[in-house]
Amino acid sequence: MPSGVDAVVTGAGGFIGGHLVAALLGQGRSVRAVDVKPLREWHQVHGDAQNTRADVSLLEPARTAAAGAGAVYNLAADMGGMGFIENNKAACMMSVLTSTHVLQAAHEAGAERYFYSSSACVYAAGKQTSPDVVPLREQDAYPAMPEDGYGWEKLFSERMARHYHEDYGVQTRVARFHNVYGEHGTWDGGREKAPAAICRKVAVAAITGTDVIEIWGDGEQTRSFMYVDDCVYGIGLVTDADDPEPVNLGSSELVTINRMVDLVEQIAGVALRREHDLTAPQGVRGRSSDNAEIVRRYGWEPATSLADGLERTYGWIYDQVKRSLT
Repeated sequence: MPSGVDAVVTGAGGFIGGHLVAALLGQGRSVRAVDVKPLREWHQVHGDAQNTRADVSLLEPARTAAAGAGAVYNLAADMGGMGFIENNKAACMMSVLTSTHVLQAAHEAGAERYFYSSSACVYAAGKQTSPDVVPLREQDAYPAMPEDGYGWEKLFSERMARHYHEDYGVQTRVARFHNVYGEHGTWDGGREKAPAAICRKVAVAAITGTDVIEIWGDGEQTRSFMYVDDCVYGIGLVTDADDPEPVNLGSSELVTINRMVDLVEQIAGVALRREHDLTAPQGVRGRSSDNAEIVRRYGWEPATSLADGLERTYGWIYDQVKRSLT
């Protein structure tokens, strides 16, 4: 069995997981970083962590990964942007094996805290039919009608965490992420989310001199986007606090996709002709985070403006694009 550590992060080779490992190490904590991917495919590799390749969708590897953990942060899931989750519903739902086995392993290991990364996709689709959406409150997840595939898996795994808390006393904590973006994430290949995809498209145009950008849908669908540093800070607040009920973790700054393109164009110093693909996956028409509950609990909410976060993200993605084109 591996030696004890302050924290285990599953999905550590992913976008948010890599940032979380960095933050925990920066706090002086010992960290076991776990991911199913080969180390060379991790978004970030931190030499001070116990970097471990393991498939925690299987119970025995999950038990080994969680052994001796003070806290378990479960960020592992098979997911991506809208183009991926709409076309891979079965694969997204198979993440239930990871969610269940990591929770079971954390309980058996006697972890003091178990954090589960849920999603705004748990919210009822009927409350997200207009671009002028009313911000989603935590109670809006019920009556249940989440996004097919990915959303159902997340909502089920939230309930599992709840029942492990009620039945076994496991100190479970759940945050519902709203569209996290930033550096060191997926920016091409089909799993990237809207901010990264738009940054990539604008960077390609800026580097190659093309004057057109393709936008999925009419661009009037609305979302709120949370910068990754805010997400990681919020994970710490939620995990260390005493409330087991799910809470929104997202920005309340609602924008259209067209407006996000405007911002990235301004950052890049270009103006592009827009072509709208009305057949592409678009997801719900509008979604935003109601932050009244997170403010009530912690006196804090994600506050990095989309313009500031995109400027940092675009600079990083521009460098990746330029490197890929040379």
